[in-house]
Amino acid sequence: MAETETSRDAAELLQRVHAGDVRALARAVSIVEEGGAAAADVLSAAHALRGDGSAVRIGFTGSPGAGKSTLVDAYARLLRAQGEAVGIVAVDPTSPFHGGAILGDRIRMQASYSQDDGDPGIYIRSVATRGMLGGLAAATADICTVIEASGKSRMLIETVGVGQDEVEVARLADVTVLVLTPGMGDDVQSIKAGVMEIADIYVINKSDREGAERVESEILAMQSLAAKRGAWTPPCIRTVATTREGVAELDAAIARYVAHIQAGGGLTARRHLLKQGRPAGAAMRLDRLVLDHLGIAVKSIAEARKFYETLGLHIESEETVEHEQVRTAMLPLGETRIELLEPTAEDSVIGRYLAKSGEGVHHIAVHVPDIAAAMAAMQSAGVRLVHEQVKTGAGGHRYFFVHPASTGGVLLEVVSSSKEGL
Repeated sequence: MAETETSRDAAELLQRVHAGDVRALARAVSIVEEGGAAAADVLSAAHALRGDGSAVRIGFTGSPGAGKSTLVDAYARLLRAQGEAVGIVAVDPTSPFHGGAILGDRIRMQASYSQDDGDPGIYIRSVATRGMLGGLAAATADICTVIEASGKSRMLIETVGVGQDEVEVARLADVTVLVLTPGMGDDVQSIKAGVMEIADIYVINKSDREGAERVESEILAMQSLAAKRGAWTPPCIRTVATTREGVAELDAAIARYVAHIQAGGGLTARRHLLKQGRPAGAAMRLDRLVLDHLGIAVKSIAEARKFYETLGLHIESEETVEHEQVRTAMLPLGETRIELLEPTAEDSVIGRYLAKSGEGVHHIAVHVPDIAAAMAAMQSAGVRLVHEQVKTGAGGHRYFFVHPASTGGVLLEVVSSSKEGL
């Protein structure tokens, strides 16, 4: 009953969010940022309200001092003038004293907007990195989902100042804007691996300074030497964010890239290809997926658990999946899990596997946020699947299997939770 009441409370809160209640939105974002069972209920309600998730996520990244906050502020002003509803997630450094965000980004932006009595079409949220690398906070994606449920059509995500190899924003944003400036000290900054390779659009901010031409020429030289990225060549836009010079040109470049994405399969497919800053249809990188569990076929869960308990591992849940004729037991192991698989019939998949190969690793499972988009992306890439429909397994999780012929000999299960990708 408590769980039902909690879910009902989350649904009511998100209805207020969807109706434009800024205080409800702030509360919902705080719940998601804190995590826990309540966060899962809020996210489930947010997924139901955000529709097809068509809000465009635009990530702004670059070194400290590049003027990202000022550029985001200028771009948000332009979007509001066009009638777009805008959400901003600004990732700030973590305070060493109270563990929260040092609100430099929000202070700069709120000079322009007051969320209590000002423009209701914009919402700004600062979050702390809390030790996360890559320029983002752990809950950034979930926060974006909640804000999108309030009806925002554009999400601007500003990373904390990042270095050469901090590229996580490319996995979250639909469009990644890399902000550079003249005079940052390194003549070859534009040919460094890592952060330079994830950009969909380059911006040379503070371009009224000496050296802007040099940075642009280095970017063009890099592009002439780099491997081709399909039909899209990242443009280089010059801006002076303090005077809003070049911001309209940046908006036009973003619009062109979004059109390019849509032509290549749409935002949903783009988000879940786990790309390297490449358009939809590029080769997927399975090393970027999150390991969910290892599936181990055993004759008896009761017997197998004895060994794992000697290692300090204990079963957290057991369930029989009737349509698969298998009994499963999950054991947490650090950030992943071990799934023990015991057949309930000799002619089941696991029963036949045991008869042929004996006990051992049956499959590895990786987690994706959107199971339908992952399947569609693999099908379009010609990946051989064991079955062509998403199924429901233990705990309500959704899954499909990739044939070993496409993985180098390993049976791969692709999974998402019951509330994701809906």
